[in-house]
Amino acid sequence: MADAAGARSGFSANIARATLAAALLVLLAGPLHRYDVLGWQAALGLFVMAALLSGIGAIWCLVQLLRRRGGTVTVVAAAVGFAAVAAALALAVAGSDKPPINDISTDTLDPPVFAAINGDIRGEDVTPIGYNPAFAAQQARAYPDIRPLDLPVPRPQAYDLALAACDKDWQIIAADRAAGRIEAVARVAWWGFRDDVVIRLSATATGTRIDVRSKSRVGEGDLGVNARRIAAYLDRLAVLMRKAGP
Repeated sequence: MADAAGARSGFSANIARATLAAALLVLLAGPLHRYDVLGWQAALGLFVMAALLSGIGAIWCLVQLLRRRGGTVTVVAAAVGFAAVAAALALAVAGSDKPPINDISTDTLDPPVFAAINGDIRGEDVTPIGYNPAFAAQQARAYPDIRPLDLPVPRPQAYDLALAACDKDWQIIAADRAAGRIEAVARVAWWGFRDDVVIRLSATATGTRIDVRSKSRVGEGDLGVNARRIAAYLDRLAVLMRKAGP
């Protein structure tokens, strides 16, 4: 009888440890891709599978605790397992209302084009660099606030502000003052996905118009990342414009 109880206790402890290991893999899925250990598809697959196993393990551990079985490791495994599942569900919920598009532009009729960022920089197994016109209607419905920004200053001054507003973590690939174009590579936090960004400056009768395009290299959708990046950039630029004064 004691042997049977010991076997059950050992089995439950092993399940708890496996749950902790699965939760750790949920946490590591992003960095494993970021540091080129896994491809993006393998990393996403690991994330989903590990989250599923964490959830199953957490439920098992909770049942054992309700039956007054298991020790500290079971308590910890239940908490960590549910936390891992919650993180995965939060990510899914955050993207559930986002359209399956991965290319956002302030100008969908004449999107800024990439000149310096080409196939050699983007690598293999990536989405086409060209803009898909079918994205325009979906973007308009999902992100109606993504619009160009007009600055009441001439293009040379606007260019300095536009360059200064670039995120410090972006890799600037091209900064062409004469052409009024800035190209950069941005990386998604934690996952490390590389996205391409191009900023276009156009002279207007009252100053300079700023257009921005942000495009993911992989995946059909972006969970709203590109729209948030453009909005954050334009916000930074507007703040710099206000500080610069008239």
